[in-house]
Amino acid sequence: MRVLVIGRGGREHAIVWALSKSPKVSKLFCAPGNGGIAGLAECVPITELQFEEISTFAKEQAIDLVMVAPDDPLAAGLVDHLESKGIAAFGPRANAAIIEGSKVFMKQLLKKYSIPTAAYESFDAYEPALAYLRSQTAPIVIKADGLAAGKGVTVAQTMEEAEAALKDIMVGQVFGASAGASVVIEEFLTGQEMSLLAFVDGSTVRLMVPSQDHKPVFDNDKGPNTGGMGTYSPLPHIPESIVQEALVNIVQPTADAMVAEGRPFKGVLYAGLILTPNGVKTIEFNARFGDPETQVILPRLQTDLLDIFLAINNGTLAEQPIEWSEQAAVCVIVASPGYPGPYPKGLPITGLDQVQDALVFHAGTAVDENGQIVTNGGRVLGITGLGKDIVEARQKAYADADRIHFEGKHYRTDIAMKALR
Repeated sequence: MRVLVIGRGGREHAIVWALSKSPKVSKLFCAPGNGGIAGLAECVPITELQFEEISTFAKEQAIDLVMVAPDDPLAAGLVDHLESKGIAAFGPRANAAIIEGSKVFMKQLLKKYSIPTAAYESFDAYEPALAYLRSQTAPIVIKADGLAAGKGVTVAQTMEEAEAALKDIMVGQVFGASAGASVVIEEFLTGQEMSLLAFVDGSTVRLMVPSQDHKPVFDNDKGPNTGGMGTYSPLPHIPESIVQEALVNIVQPTADAMVAEGRPFKGVLYAGLILTPNGVKTIEFNARFGDPETQVILPRLQTDLLDIFLAINNGTLAEQPIEWSEQAAVCVIVASPGYPGPYPKGLPITGLDQVQDALVFHAGTAVDENGQIVTNGGRVLGITGLGKDIVEARQKAYADADRIHFEGKHYRTDIAMKALR
């Protein structure tokens, strides 16, 4: 099969890497791809929201399946567009991708179907939102309704911080006019967080191995939120009974709710969960593979990823065997200086040829005119170590992260330590 993956980050590199191992894949393309993906797939200079160009390319190249990985084209309806042209596509249609595209929709869905989540109110005007906020106490969570590259959530420790975040979203429109047109203000929950991704073909839900992301930029969960500074799997400190509770009380009911709403979800459903003293609750849902969770989940997948994609599209997921490795995986994100704020691009990266044990997934890289791999994003590389346990996987990831260099690189030194304390 000839397969086109849409996207340009570390998640897409991991997906391309997994698909490249399938004996059924004869040719891989990625649009637009990055400096690392270019080693496994033919990168095509088409961006994620150029729908007509994507469908034209797919027709010209006789593409058998287009895998849409990022949130923006899913929410904007790329899968619908491709299907309307007779092109097979993997990922939820727009009416299902709204579970990520609108936090207000997601919270209303969970409330309607009594699915556990934080208490909240939503607003589409600044003054009522501010009045409500001032009736609450900190810490409190402020969320832009729409997509904001993983940065639209503020966990405010003070009311001053909360009011500033609300003003930035709704008045300053720092995430854009549409993303900030509505806002969710919700209670702050404490507890361990867990990312639980699932393959879903409507009503059939098949959980992937659980993982845990690290959003704040600095060690010990300090500093502003990022798109994710590292992740690991499995979670030896979280019992299987908790995972099953999340499946029974949250993930399966949500898939069923989407079917009941006439929005059947077919693709990868990502549940961001928190383990509270009152049980597992939902923080967020995403309509696609997580980044960087994918960089530890897919290296543990032993089943052909393409087979799973085809089973979801065919509605036969219930019959599809899915097997996972017992190995542990730890991914450390190496970031540009200044990230998650402004950062330079074009910094030469050295040491990639010195990597010994880890998988290196390129997140924000490009190839310059001299053929040199250079930085081209905030999160530059994901270094994934595999081992018999978290300790060995961590050691491999950090040893190879130290072998790679570019000016001002930084990364957290405590990824996966929550599993070892």
